[in-house]
Amino acid sequence: MEKKTVVISLGGSIIVPDQIDVDFLHEFKRVILGLQDERFVVICGGGKVCRRYQDAAKKTGEISKEDLDWIGIRATRLNAELVRTCFGDDAHGKVIHDPNELIDATRRIIVGAGFEPGSSTDLRAVQLAKRFGAAKVINMSNIDYVYSADPKKDPNAERMESISWPAFRKLVGNEWDPGLNMPFDPIASREAEQMGLEVAVIGNDMLNFERLLRGQEFRGTIIS
Repeated sequence: MEKKTVVISLGGSIIVPDQIDVDFLHEFKRVILGLQDERFVVICGGGKVCRRYQDAAKKTGEISKEDLDWIGIRATRLNAELVRTCFGDDAHGKVIHDPNELIDATRRIIVGAGFEPGSSTDLRAVQLAKRFGAAKVINMSNIDYVYSADPKKDPNAERMESISWPAFRKLVGNEWDPGLNMPFDPIASREAEQMGLEVAVIGNDMLNFERLLRGQEFRGTIIS
């Protein structure tokens, strides 16, 4: 029987919040390997590694958006290589970049990263959800819910447990900018809405993540 595919957009901010979070990687591996009936597609973001390099580049002079994007893409690939090696022989033999490239479908875990300028790894997750017929993407980052505004700047920002795509896209806008820090990027959001895809935005709590995977009640926001 064909395995159900679970697509995860894994924020670089929880792979490397400041230093590499080895405890998180151990727990992430434990949860994934504990669920044998699913195929997992894990697309890794750049997080702080990406932003530090982009910020340094900006201080050297005028840097094009495309060059900033390429810095971010390389950061996602470094994070993805780390995650892939955690799973050893259970993972596809290399990090995938192009969402249409040949993939060893006999491997239960596929790890991917950024491909080309113009969007974040969220778009890769959406494209691979389409390729593998997944109805949902799980977006894991250091943001546990979607809020009506940035809660770090607005103490009155409201936490939302569900939101429609039109309402969410009003929050995030339509333009991609390298290093943009949003729960789900604008380009990926447009594609996900067109596909009728559901996205679950959750934080990095592993018990909460496991509850979501097992179809139990969880903390987070559903965008649909």
